[in-house]
Amino acid sequence: MTDTTERPALPDHLSTDERSPHHVAAIFEHDVGIRFNDKERNDVQEYCISEGWIKVPVGNKVDRKGNPLTIKLKGRVEAFYR
Repeated sequence: MTDTTERPALPDHLSTDERSPHHVAAIFEHDVGIRFNDKERNDVQEYCISEGWIKVPVGNKVDRKGNPLTIKLKGRVEAFYR
């Protein structure tokens, strides 16, 4: 299967939260994958490749505004299009 549409370059820092300044809606029109320490992760909410971290939710815990609580994990981060 060949994709004829142009995919935007993946940024160094990306967030799934629409309120974040690091959210780029054009990228989420395509399927993005994150590999963290050589293991593909499906629960990443934010990443930074140059600083080597990802943010993932902590179970079903939410803050007082209803947003999921996240923890920052450090390691090797790779972003790619599927």
